[in-house]
This record gives sequence, C-alpha cells and structure tokens, in this order.
Amino acid sequence: PHIKLCISATRVYSCVRVVCLRGVCGIRTSESMSKRAKKNEQEAGDGDHDNGTAPAAKKGKKVKEPEAPILYSDPPDKMNSKDGRAANMKITSWNVDGLRAWVKKKGLDWVRDEAPDVLCLQETKCAEKSLPDEITSMPEFPHKYWAGSDEKEGYSGVAMLCKTEPLKVTYGIGKEEHDKEGRVITAEFPTFFLVTAYVPNSGRGLVRLDYRKTWDVEFKAYLSDLDKRKPLVLCGDLNVAHEEIDLKNSKGNKKNAGFTAEEREGFNQLLAAGFTDSFRELYPEQANAYTFWTYMMNSRSKNVGWRLDYFVLSSALLPGLCDSKIRNQAMGSDHCPITLHMVV
Repeated sequence: PHIKLCISATRVYSCVRVVCLRGVCGIRTSESMSKRAKKNEQEAGDGDHDNGTAPAAKKGKKVKEPEAPILYSDPPDKMNSKDGRAANMKITSWNVDGLRAWVKKKGLDWVRDEAPDVLCLQETKCAEKSLPDEITSMPEFPHKYWAGSDEKEGYSGVAMLCKTEPLKVTYGIGKEEHDKEGRVITAEFPTFFLVTAYVPNSGRGLVRLDYRKTWDVEFKAYLSDLDKRKPLVLCGDLNVAHEEIDLKNSKGNKKNAGFTAEEREGFNQLLAAGFTDSFRELYPEQANAYTFWTYMMNSRSKNVGWRLDYFVLSSALLPGLCDSKIRNQAMGSDHCPITLHMVV
C-alpha cells in the first residue's frame, strides 16, 4: 500500500510517499522524485529516439536503421542475338491474378505499348463466357485461345493471344488429372512450339506438394516429347524460385510452397532434360530481380519478392536468344510481365 503524508516544518511543505512492501517501508519525497525524473530526461536526450515514441537506447548504442530496399532496374532491351541476328519474335507472359480485375486496372494499355507478337496470360480466373469485351475484341490479336478450370469457375486459367495464326493449338498435356484445371495451352508455329503454363501451387502447408511432384514429372515428359518434334519456348508462372538468388528471403522459405527442395529439384530435372532458363543464361549473377510480390507488408515497394515467371528454351533455340526481360514497373497484378526477344 502507498500512504501519502504531508509534513510541515518551518513553513516548508514536502509531500512524501511511504511505500510498504512485505513490511519494509521506504520514504520518497516529491523533491527527490523530481530530481530523478530530470536526470532520466537528460540521459534520454543523449540517446536516439524512434519518432519520439520508443524508449531511449542505451548510451553508446545506435538504433538500427531500416534497410533501404534494393531495387532491380530493367536494362535496355538487347535486340540482337550473340551472332548478330536481329530479333524477329517478341513474346510477353503475365500472371494477371484475375483477368477482369486486370483489365479494369488498365493492363491492356501496357500490353498495347509493349506490342508483343504473342501475349500469354496465366491465372485468368475467368470462364470464356465471362471474358471482358475489351480483350475479346482486341484487333491487335486476331487469334485468341482460352483455357479454364472445368470444375471451378474463377480458378486457374490461361490464355494465348497471337498476331499470327498458329499452325495448331492444343490444350492440356494429355492427362485428365491435370487438364481439367485449365493450366496449359500449346501453339505450334513453323519453327517452334510455344507453351504457356500456370504450374500448380503446392499450397499453404504444402497440401498439394505430392500432386505437384507428379505434375513436374508428367509435364517434363510432355515437354520432352514436344522437343523431339520441334524446339520449344515454355513461358508462364512456374511457381518455383529455382535458386536462393531467385527470392529475397531464401532461408525462411525452404519449407514453403515455391521453394521446397522437391519443387526446386523438379526444375533441376527440367533443365537437365535439355532446357534453359533464359534469364539466367543472360544474367547469371543478377540478384533482386523478381516477378512476384505478395500484396502484404508493402512487399513490392520493398522489393521483397520471388522470381516465379520464366521463359525456358530448348537448347536448339539458344543461338537465337536476344534478351529476357523483367518488366517490374508494370502494375496491375501481384506479378509483373516478362518479355522474350528472339530470332526464329
């Protein structure tokens, strides 16, 4: 209990506080309390403050400043292959995280400025009957192809929009287990195949990791069969950050979807089958180059991201590779678009 007393002595009044704890009483005058508060205030004035709200740091210690984000600047486009040939094919891929919302966010304005020969989209989340008129009526791409989930409207989905009509277009990889989710479109052109894919996510808690491992094996087999007929370009959201350089926080994500050992090994096996990650072929040491940022925690402005979107090429197409771009200034989704320049 605290007991306040006022003691009068020679016309000087002092308030004292008697503090009794477990039978021990101590007396603290308001004068001594005032002196101690003043001393504390002076000591605090020598330290650092966090907007005036945090307690003072201990003398001699500095408060750690937040790290400035390390951003990636997309360099000028290389329009020639290593052997000097000029690029004549431009392909853009973008996970739009919902086609209808992306159209409302003016994603098509960016596409018109980019002006690719082929536009591939993933995670459209839109049945063909519900496609916005703004995209179905685009004169820039007279040949348009759509795939969506058979069972869940508003789930998964891919699209391919072409200036030139392909020789043939197919859907899926020939496995009903996978094809019902609308994840793959393949277009055959005179000298190559173009495959756009939205690879399954292993899910929170890795609930679909076993399914993803099966997908990786069977998708690789599908691509290898195509490659025997013509070389191919694979583009899309492959839902894996291949190496530690391909995401900001590698140590904390080794048991999370997109960076498990199993998913990374699946990508290793794809490369071992004769395919090449075009971005790493040209920029092997480039860090902080990401294509996906969660909407949470201001991740995009801090560039806390993942490189999940790829152009993967058959080895036979590498001599015609000019550039592999990450257009990280383009907004409208939690992914940014990527663009490939090549000679075909």
